[in-house]
Amino acid sequence: MASNDKQLPAEAWARVKIDAQLTAAGWAVQDGKALNLFAGEGVAVREQVMAPDHGRVDYLLYVDRRVVGVIEAKPEGTTLSGVEWQSAMYATGLPEGHRKRAREIDGRLPFVFEASGSETHFTNGFDPDPRARAVFHFPKPSALARALREADANPAAPTWRGKVRALPELDVERLRPAQIKAISGTEQSLVEQRFDRSLIQMATGAGKTFTAVTLAYRLLKYGGFSKILFLVDRNNLADQTLAEFQNYTTPDDGRRFSEIYNVDKLTGAGMLGSSNVVISTIQRVFKVLNGNEVLGSDDPQLDDWKPDSPVQATYSSGMPPETFDLVIVDEAHRSIYGVWRSVVEYFDAHVVGLTATPGRQTFAFFRQNLVSSYTYQESVADQVNVDFDIYRIRTKVTEEGGTLPAGIFVPKVDKRTRVQRIEQIDEDVDYTPRQLDRAVTNPNQIRLVLETFRDRLFTEVFPGRSAVPKTLIFAKDDSHAEQIVTLVRQVFGKGNEFAAKITYAANDPKGQLQAFRTSPKLRIAVTVDMIATGTDVKPLECVFFLRDVKTAQYFEQMKGRGARTIATADFQAVTPDPAAKEKTRFVIVDGVGVTEHDFVEPPLNRRKSVSLVQLLKKAANLTITEDEVATLASRLSALELQLTPDERAEIDKVAGGSLKQVVRGLVDAVDADKQAAALDDAGGEDADPAQVIENIIEAAIEPLAANPDLRTRIMELRRTHDQIIDDYNADELVDAYGVVDPERAKSVVEDWAKYLNEHRDEITAIQVMDEAKSRRVSFEAIKELADRIARPPYNWTPDIVWAAYEQVDVGRVRHRDKPRLTDVVSLVRYTLGADSELIPFADAVAERYIGWLLAQEQAGAQFTDTQRWWLDRMVDVISNSAGITADDLEQAPFDEKGGIGGALRDLGDDAGALLDQLNEELTA
Repeated sequence: MASNDKQLPAEAWARVKIDAQLTAAGWAVQDGKALNLFAGEGVAVREQVMAPDHGRVDYLLYVDRRVVGVIEAKPEGTTLSGVEWQSAMYATGLPEGHRKRAREIDGRLPFVFEASGSETHFTNGFDPDPRARAVFHFPKPSALARALREADANPAAPTWRGKVRALPELDVERLRPAQIKAISGTEQSLVEQRFDRSLIQMATGAGKTFTAVTLAYRLLKYGGFSKILFLVDRNNLADQTLAEFQNYTTPDDGRRFSEIYNVDKLTGAGMLGSSNVVISTIQRVFKVLNGNEVLGSDDPQLDDWKPDSPVQATYSSGMPPETFDLVIVDEAHRSIYGVWRSVVEYFDAHVVGLTATPGRQTFAFFRQNLVSSYTYQESVADQVNVDFDIYRIRTKVTEEGGTLPAGIFVPKVDKRTRVQRIEQIDEDVDYTPRQLDRAVTNPNQIRLVLETFRDRLFTEVFPGRSAVPKTLIFAKDDSHAEQIVTLVRQVFGKGNEFAAKITYAANDPKGQLQAFRTSPKLRIAVTVDMIATGTDVKPLECVFFLRDVKTAQYFEQMKGRGARTIATADFQAVTPDPAAKEKTRFVIVDGVGVTEHDFVEPPLNRRKSVSLVQLLKKAANLTITEDEVATLASRLSALELQLTPDERAEIDKVAGGSLKQVVRGLVDAVDADKQAAALDDAGGEDADPAQVIENIIEAAIEPLAANPDLRTRIMELRRTHDQIIDDYNADELVDAYGVVDPERAKSVVEDWAKYLNEHRDEITAIQVMDEAKSRRVSFEAIKELADRIARPPYNWTPDIVWAAYEQVDVGRVRHRDKPRLTDVVSLVRYTLGADSELIPFADAVAERYIGWLLAQEQAGAQFTDTQRWWLDRMVDVISNSAGITADDLEQAPFDEKGGIGGALRDLGDDAGALLDQLNEELTA
């Protein structure tokens, strides 16, 4: 371009730019006097005189030596919709001599453009109700030639916009209701063409990809679509999506999708010719647009690339805007706005977004065109997903940070090389919770959280279980993940097969991910972002947050990793725990406070202290609350997952429909959006919100309230399935769902006190501690009491009762770092009023031991180091057994030093007296 081109008039400068764009797209741009229609497949001739009264067109377009369209050129900044009348005049004003070599529709050229060099509008006359649309660039001549061939082959519906109006009826046999709604809504949006974008909101685990594959198949086979781009959030999800396409069996002839259409991962522009479906990350698309090839394998440096500012797509002749008819954007809440927006808008295609968690920017990008919505709560009601519980672990360092005083020597790790060195810090270092595990790492904080999880796992998080459930821990970065994996193995005392890091920086992350799905040995995985979105690990029962999340969208995606349902046989195959029969819920373990954000919605199971029979009674007498309705939905959904096909058919018959429909009605009744809609229908501000909600709830519970036989059958089935669980594990908490809440804790404390009073005359331990407060209780009596309370209907353990007191009597209960069975003594003494503070038995023994030693010293007794060894270990036995006998001295660790003989040797003739004193003084 000459150096003085910018001095040209605005319209002439626009034509210079238009010439360059046409040339880049493969058009031969000519003046009329140099006309050569054999110069290429497409020829654009400048300044052609049209029929009388139709003026002079800026460009006349030829494809295969036939006149097919016009371009109206205007200066940059011109509102192009305002000059459509001019281009329309040219399109209908072809001179008579040109008509025999023209392709017209009712006397009008089919392809009409308005352009300013910076904007281009295109009207395809073959579309039904043709209208202009903005396009990134002029199409290639070959694209218009293909459109002409399709018009000749099918004059009634030459473009996909016409063909989608006659799609065959959707085969719904393999589809869930939400999938049917999503496909039908998208196809209707394509028919109406009111928007060029459609958004599908579908809960994680509800089958978004299967929905998209079904839609793609219908549009390719019946809708006139030839190429589809499927954008995934991460390249590891490209393989998963590719497998979904390859394994999809078509509903008409049963062939696999890949037997009919070519499905490929994007590697470069050269592979596009034979591909019907192309799968890629948006980063890879951008790189190919810039003329580069990309690897088919993972490339974290590319796939994790996040530019500092929005990228600007540039025209690529290898991948022109008309390459794809449809762009499907998975995890659309993350990919389509911000820095990558121009890449999605580059293509002249309808855009379909898939997301579980759309935000405002997502709705804005998709023109507010939400074609279907399916919430997480609805998916739980339909048994597509399982409900969840929350278990919160709080530590001082996690919430307050810490201080390192100047002058101490601390380890420092180079994050790039992982090389550790010891350095002295020359000033105080105060670190905040936000800096934890980024600028400063505190292994003690991580260890404490993990130890708490380990110690409470089988009593509070998953009561009655004996094997660690499949657990996914989210870390802040790869270095943090590395440290967590090491500590997990240490805390649980397990080897490499038990826990693994699955991040892009890890060795063989895909192999490790597959092992996490299928191996019974790999129980805990630690990740950063690799498994945060879209990746299925169906047996997962525990989602563990050791990093904070600031957006609802990302939290819901991470939470959703645990939501998947799984067939009972598949679940049991990878869960080596006889008590784990089926997956009916998962638990969010929160070690950082992520669940305390306002955007975190509560689970359906909100009232854990209310039993199913109580909920059904409240439904029957119409006294059930909104939270109890949600809880009832959760309980019935979990029960429905456990039913056999015969039981499900039986209860559906009693229900006069289906139990699933009943549950869905309960979920809809507590849905805020549906409540708001009902309020609007009832008169908006003039309506009473409380009365509207009451009416919704009453309508939802009517199938239960009006059907006593259904309520009875539900409880019979519940007891049947509970009995099966009890055959394998007698002390499983049926209704606790793992997490102790204040109401449940209060109920446990009250029932425990009542139990002690009712059984004080028949259980030895209670008698001894009640009748003579200072009298020592035997370990056998303690064990008898522990065994008794572990039986149905209570299924208590000391851990459960202690945790309940921690909730109820805050400030008077000391936390147990190392639970012991002898803590039953402390529980009984505290409940009966003998002690004013609930202290772990071992702590009480230790404190009394210190007092006893002080009294001995004041009396003139001096103990050598060897004698203290004997005394300290005697105290350990008392802490664990509530007493010690001479026979205990013949057991470990005393037998290493000679047993009773060694005690007499080292402690002298006072050995027996010391034994009696310790028993008397430390267990009082």
